Amino acid sequence: MSSGDVGAPAATSGRARPPLVAVTGFALRACFPRRRRWGLLLPCAMALLFGLLARSDSGTASEGFARVADHGLFGLLLPIACLVIGDAVMGADVRAGTLPFTWLSPVPFWAIAVARWAAGTLVAWVTIVPAFALAAVLAGVSEAAAPAAVATVFGAGAYVALFVLIGCATRRATVWSLGVVLLGEGLVATALVSIAQLSPRWLAFAVFNGLTDVPPDLVRDGLARGWGAAVQLVVITLLCLTLSGWRLGHLRLSGSSD
Repeated sequence: MSSGDVGAPAATSGRARPPLVAVTGFALRACFPRRRRWGLLLPCAMALLFGLLARSDSGTASEGFARVADHGLFGLLLPIACLVIGDAVMGADVRAGTLPFTWLSPVPFWAIAVARWAAGTLVAWVTIVPAFALAAVLAGVSEAAAPAAVATVFGAGAYVALFVLIGCATRRATVWSLGVVLLGEGLVATALVSIAQLSPRWLAFAVFNGLTDVPPDLVRDGLARGWGAAVQLVVITLLCLTLSGWRLGHLRLSGSSD
């Protein structure tokens, strides 16, 4: 593959960029076409709508936003938006047969996994994090904006890493990702706190409810809260990225028609 090949992630002229930076920049350009970028505006708009709907709660403003954050923001919008982003940076490339452009480049497999994760996480931070923080402001609970943003930063990072791993592991990444969100987190983790310990959805909300006041019935026993939950999310992120790098090294390349 020559340096002028379309899709090559390495720099082609001037001073060469570090491989991690080059692959991250390539992923940002290649994995987020205009249609997908516009699609990410929908969960952001829905987050703002949820913030406004929190005002209709019969309780206090903080209680109303906490319930909306639990079920709407962290329970629905965060996993769905991160699924779209995580699938874009890895799963879609595997299905389309275009991942070899990066896979065959002289870049370590762990760097490819980290770079794809970094690209997706940056997109999540630029779109979802401000939307969730602004939702708190629209709900009339501006003091909850910072906790919502912090929880979303850690939760989005873990979610994107998880979906990158699923994208490396199977060509049906979207189906498996939905299974993890709907069945794994929605059903199993709801019933078993031991599974919730591995759930970005539950841990992200635990970060939020540890940094601000929420109704007691929204605090789940057995889960760390605040910064303790944030540390768990970082561990999950690192574990998923480690497994993604290993899986890329054992990936069987194929075309889009296979």
